[in-house]
Amino acid sequence: MLLGLAPARATWFGEVTRWSTSGALPAEFVKCRSADEVRARLGSGRAWSALLVDSASPGLDRDLVDTALRSGAAVLVVRDQHAARDPASGPDPGHTGFSALLPPNFGREELLDVLSLHARTIGRGDELPPSLSEPGSSPWRGRLVAVCGSGGTGASTIAIAVAQGLTVDVRHGGRVLLADLALRADQAMLHDAVELGPGLQELVDAHRLGSPDPAEVGAGTFAVPARGYRLLLGLRGPSSWSALRPRATTAAIDSLQQAFSVVVADVTGDLEGEADCGSADVEERNHLARTATTRADLVLAVGAAGIKGVHSLARLLRALAGAGVSPQRLAPVVNRAPRDPRERARLAGAVSELAPETTVLSAPLWVREARIEECLRSARPLPSTLVRPLATAVSSHLDRLADAAPPRTEPAEVTPGTLGTWTDTG
Repeated sequence: MLLGLAPARATWFGEVTRWSTSGALPAEFVKCRSADEVRARLGSGRAWSALLVDSASPGLDRDLVDTALRSGAAVLVVRDQHAARDPASGPDPGHTGFSALLPPNFGREELLDVLSLHARTIGRGDELPPSLSEPGSSPWRGRLVAVCGSGGTGASTIAIAVAQGLTVDVRHGGRVLLADLALRADQAMLHDAVELGPGLQELVDAHRLGSPDPAEVGAGTFAVPARGYRLLLGLRGPSSWSALRPRATTAAIDSLQQAFSVVVADVTGDLEGEADCGSADVEERNHLARTATTRADLVLAVGAAGIKGVHSLARLLRALAGAGVSPQRLAPVVNRAPRDPRERARLAGAVSELAPETTVLSAPLWVREARIEECLRSARPLPSTLVRPLATAVSSHLDRLADAAPPRTEPAEVTPGTLGTWTDTG
C-alpha cells in the first residue's frame, strides 16, 4: 500500500502508476495532489506501507515526514535534480527521518529492493516492521533556561539580566544566547535592533528539511558586546506563529542547545494545549512556550508583587506543572519585590497557598526595583544589583539539578561465560 506525492512533471510518478496497474509492482499506488491529502489519508485509519514523495514537492517537511512515520509508513524521497532544496544536504540521508533516498530515474527492481528493506507488507503478521524513528541527534546539549511570565511582569528584562549574568561564568566560554521565543517578541525593541532578521522564523524554516551545523545556527544571531551574549530575534508579529511548523520548531530549539553552552529563552506564559481547550490550533500557537518549558533545565516563572501579581504567578505555576514541568525545575521569581522581610514572607505565604508544595518546591527569588530604562535606551549593561543575584541563583539551581541527575552509565563489556547458560530445566 503506497502513497505518492509529486509535481505533475515528475516522470517517476507515471512509471510507478504503470507498474502498479500492470501488476509488475505488487502494490497499490494511490496518488495524492497535496500534502494535506497525504495527511488526510494517513489519518484515515488505513494502513500504509510507504510514502513516495518527490523532493521538489512544496509540502515536504519534517512535519509531513513525522506524520507518515507515526502512522507506520516509511518515507522514500525521490531526489529531483531541479529542486531548490536537496533533502540529502544534511550529515546523512536520514537526518530528517527519511527511510531512504531514490534517484530520479530509479527502476522497478531498485524500488522493490528499497521497499523490502524499509516498508512493511500490509496483511502479514509474521514479522515486525523495521524501526522508522528519526535518528538521534548529538548527545551533547547546552543548558536551557526558560523565563516566562504574564504581560507586564518584566519577564523579558529578567531574561536579559540572566543572560548577562551567566556570561561571567567561565564554564560557559562566552557561549550564551538570549533567544526570543515569545509570541509578542519584545527583545528586538529592548535591544534597539536595526535589523528585523535573520531570526527565529528563518531558523525554523532552515530546519523544515535541513539540519544546519552550529556555525550556521550561530551566524543567524546577533552579538550584544556590552552584555556579552548573543541575541536571536523573535517573531515579527504575533500572528507569525502560523508559519512555524511544530517539528521544525522543536528541531530548531535542539540546534540552539547544540550551538550554545546556555540558552536563555524568553517565552510567553500561555501553555494551553489541545487537551486543555480542545483546539489543536491553540496548542500549535503555544508550541514555542510548551516546548521550551518542558525541555528546559530550569524554568523561571516571573510574577510581580501585589494581589494581581501573586494571583498571576500562582496561576502560571499551576499551568507549568500541568504542562509537565517538574517542581524540581521550577523557580518562582517575584519582580519589583518589597524590601520589608515581613512583606516578603506574606507574599511567599500567598504564593505557597495558591500554588501548593506539589507544584513548586523552591522559595521565590526576590528581585528588587532597579532603574534599567536608561540602560536599555543606551544599550549599556544592566545594574549589577539586578544581574548578580539572579545569575548566582540560576547557576546554583543548575548545579543542584546537575548533581541530582543520575549518572550516565556506559555499556560494559561482558566476559564470555559470566552470564551462565540456559538448560532444559531452566
